[in-house]
Amino acid sequence: MQFAQRLDKVETSAIRELFKLLGKPGIISFAGGFPDSAMFDVQGIREASERALRDEPGAALQYGATEGYNPLREQLAAFMQSKGVAGLRADELIVTTGSQQALDLVGKTLLDPQDTVLVESPTFLATIQCFRLYGPTVMGVPIDVDGVDVAALEQMIQQHRPKLVYLVPTFGNPSGAMTSLQRRLRVLELAVKYQTVVVEDDPYGDLYFADAPPPSLLALSAQVPGSRDWLVHCGSLSKVLSPGLRIGWMVAPPALLARATMCKQFSDAHTSTFAQATAAQYLQAGRMPATLQNVRQVYAGRAKAMCEALRLHLGEGLSFHEPMGGLFVWAKLTGKTGFTTDGNLLAKRAIEKGVAFVPGAPFFANNPDNATIRLSFATADESKIAEGIERLGQALRETAV
Repeated sequence: MQFAQRLDKVETSAIRELFKLLGKPGIISFAGGFPDSAMFDVQGIREASERALRDEPGAALQYGATEGYNPLREQLAAFMQSKGVAGLRADELIVTTGSQQALDLVGKTLLDPQDTVLVESPTFLATIQCFRLYGPTVMGVPIDVDGVDVAALEQMIQQHRPKLVYLVPTFGNPSGAMTSLQRRLRVLELAVKYQTVVVEDDPYGDLYFADAPPPSLLALSAQVPGSRDWLVHCGSLSKVLSPGLRIGWMVAPPALLARATMCKQFSDAHTSTFAQATAAQYLQAGRMPATLQNVRQVYAGRAKAMCEALRLHLGEGLSFHEPMGGLFVWAKLTGKTGFTTDGNLLAKRAIEKGVAFVPGAPFFANNPDNATIRLSFATADESKIAEGIERLGQALRETAV
């Protein structure tokens, strides 16, 4: 059987492949990038689904508009307004099957094989795979704890004239970095100056532990004239409500939004109307603030526990910045005291000790750093985190030469 040549440019997710190893009894996993199912507001979602079936059963169970179920679009617009996106209208966004579909629609509508895409280095692995499927060259831009290096970004825009720039400004996956306010404004200025599309992916922005992060690029676009014409914003309820609902959304300039809607019509007709009606009822009921307060508190405690355990059990063998939100600790093996700097080797030793994490190399579009690793604190409680990091420390010590 002859498959499409575009498939030669992608391969199965290294993270998904790792999950095949996690069936071992007693293993503690820091590998997944998903929220803790024990924290889902099951009662609130149940009540929302019952109201959806009671109030508008026909709309909830029937085919719907490709753009999305309008009551949900209105609730999502209000949700975004509450986060500083002034005046956002329901018709300025479409509902997608998770934010992953929004990224795929960006690829379908914008990318050709001769194009270049700039992404953070490191960045969300699925985005690299998604964009590569459409044939462009995907290149990484350096980042630090304050987010994308805007000087390097401008230099690469000048040199490569990318079709788009993809960023996760707030608690990025895997880096956990939070782009500073000054850099966010500069990114918007660069979009206008070079007429380059900037795609802002924001699945983690509500998961902050103390002070709220700077406003999203979408919220800040009002301060940079013309930037809204070059900005795509992708949002999601997956990390804060439920991944199983598969509710995401895209805000984009009208011409792009129209073409994305057309492409979505070809692929799935529309996102599940039942899931959309349930999400609309949930948001309308006003339960989201309490849900967010709960998950922020729990994840903050787990992040602190993981960082303390890493300092205790891995010491100078690992360097990292304590995250201010999100789901991940991004760390680098230092090689001090003779320990390995090979994340893949450590991952194998860790599995033998009954603990799993994701090596960092797959998160780089090019020039991978094999000394990096990603640890998720989302799905293990604080006692399991302490035990798992102790096992990880044992695995690291066994790599000493």
